[in-house]
Amino acid sequence: MSDSVTIPGRILFLSEDPASIQRQLAGEDLSLEAARPLRDEVSTDEITPSWVSYFFDARLGDFPYIGLRCGAQFPLSEGSVRRGAFSISVSGARRGKGSKREASAYAEWCAGIRLVIAESFETHYRHNCQNLGLFTSTDFGLISRLRSGEAIPLKEFTQDLDPITRTVVEQGGLFAFNNARMAGELAVPLPAHAERPMTLTEKILARNAVIDPVSGELGLAAVMPGDGIFVHAHWRFSHEFVTPMAASFLAQSMGENVKMKDPERILAFRDHLNFLDRVMNEERQAQGLLEVANRLKHSQETFCQRHAIRLLGEQPDGSAEGICHALMTERFATPGQVIVGTDSHTPHSGALGCLAFGVGTTDIANAFITGDVRVTVPPTLRVRLNHRLRPGIAAKDLVLHLLRLPFLREGGAVGRIIEYQGQALAHLNIDERATLTNMAAELGAFSGIVAPDAQTVRFLWERRHSDIPIEDWMFSDPGAEYADTLDIDCSAINAMVASPGDPGNGIELIALNNPPRIDLAYAGSCTGGKREDIERVHEVVRWALEHNLTVPLHVQFFIQFGSEDVRRYATQLGWISAFEEAGARILGPGCGACVNAGPGVSNRADQVTVSAVNRNFPGRSGPGQVWLASPATVAASAFAGRLCSFEELIRNH
Repeated sequence: MSDSVTIPGRILFLSEDPASIQRQLAGEDLSLEAARPLRDEVSTDEITPSWVSYFFDARLGDFPYIGLRCGAQFPLSEGSVRRGAFSISVSGARRGKGSKREASAYAEWCAGIRLVIAESFETHYRHNCQNLGLFTSTDFGLISRLRSGEAIPLKEFTQDLDPITRTVVEQGGLFAFNNARMAGELAVPLPAHAERPMTLTEKILARNAVIDPVSGELGLAAVMPGDGIFVHAHWRFSHEFVTPMAASFLAQSMGENVKMKDPERILAFRDHLNFLDRVMNEERQAQGLLEVANRLKHSQETFCQRHAIRLLGEQPDGSAEGICHALMTERFATPGQVIVGTDSHTPHSGALGCLAFGVGTTDIANAFITGDVRVTVPPTLRVRLNHRLRPGIAAKDLVLHLLRLPFLREGGAVGRIIEYQGQALAHLNIDERATLTNMAAELGAFSGIVAPDAQTVRFLWERRHSDIPIEDWMFSDPGAEYADTLDIDCSAINAMVASPGDPGNGIELIALNNPPRIDLAYAGSCTGGKREDIERVHEVVRWALEHNLTVPLHVQFFIQFGSEDVRRYATQLGWISAFEEAGARILGPGCGACVNAGPGVSNRADQVTVSAVNRNFPGRSGPGQVWLASPATVAASAFAGRLCSFEELIRNH
């Protein structure tokens, strides 16, 4: 690549004012000041809503920012960016919030965007841009320089990067970099630190750092935050939203007959779209989107057959075997492993003491053939959970409390590991811990982790009959360095909800003067469909039936299992009959309503949903308003007909 960069073309400012965006689409070039205020927290769901990811080729370029919401308006439409000949996109803070999906950055690339400027970036989004060869910067001074035609020295885009990431950018992306690396044409610099006290995450990374990609030699004495390394992945997995794009990238770069590295350690899942045909409206079907979505399934099946990759696919009744990261925790992950997957909620397995994190399409495609993945060692945020949660208060309430704290709302966890410690953990089983680590994604963190202990051993034996010992090194050293520490008094936390629009809109239920009437109550998803979650739902349902309560006619109540393992468990214990007696609609496993692709979604803007999912970004689960809550609160609200905690339901009856 040249040592300087010139980017001709227009600049698109993603403004808070829809009229400002419409003026730009009409051909007017605005100044930065005229475009302010810029939109903060532009999420990947807004760059590419979930249905856009049914496409996995250059067609994505027709859709960037189609979900961008400015007030009540969506000012961009299909083809807007391409027609406007924009090559630079500018926004405010925390760009790329939400999903790890690389389809968002790839859609921008396919539309002609070559540089993204923002006040700050979510780590995973910027990482995906680097892998694709899409430049990023926080320097707003570039705007006038580029408009004048100035060639910008390449080093201005790489000066704050670790040596490996800098070289990836200089090579034009990860595929070009890895081709040279695996051929021995690039000497990858390795950190050289003396032994030092390390966090659990740093220990896992140091033990699995790749020294020689050809011989497979692993292990460094120590790593530190900011170090760039490649790390061996014990498991690599993908799902039908991403596998076809990864296959396409591999075919373009390496040919159809590319060889997988250790294919027995690669898994593929059909879990996101298995119920899509039950909720896609006639208009979308008429546009051919169901056919486009089904192409993902067939493409993944073909890829897995060609490369002998295990596919945990669709069951005869249309259900998934399980949500990918939920099944990783239930069946595959073990303490101390590195697990990478194409879902932002891959940190689910951090509950077992794994370093589990989401990656984009380019990362997973390269990991399929190298067995490793690029990592910049993240700093660690220590969250000490003091005392214990009160009876009836769940890990979901705790996470919604964390999400509303100013330090975390302002990005205090972005790009960091969240290591949970403290006495409250002894009273949280692995399912509850998985809620904490899973929703590290909503906090903008790289991942979440809990050091393994007796709860871990118990889980592995009860779920798998695996007698896996906890090794002596699996803890954070005394004296390990933390970027920050948060102390949380768990005994003071009450039942929580998050109001529509963002998981960070947390509020205590008791603080709502007029709890809204609900139309849908959805208990399910990876965060809300585990054994512990369904047991809490059953406790509410059983109590309600014993007290002759019924679900009001205006409420639709959905219960969806996170995996077949959970459904079998619920069936064995007789919970299903209680759910059916209550009038709940029972759904087999799948991501479903969480990704606007299954029963439980709203179909009108005036509908109100209370949901156990992890995100409530606009349009995420249909056009209605989504309140987030714990599974118990979802079930209690179903019977109350409005937002209501189980504690309040009992008190009022």
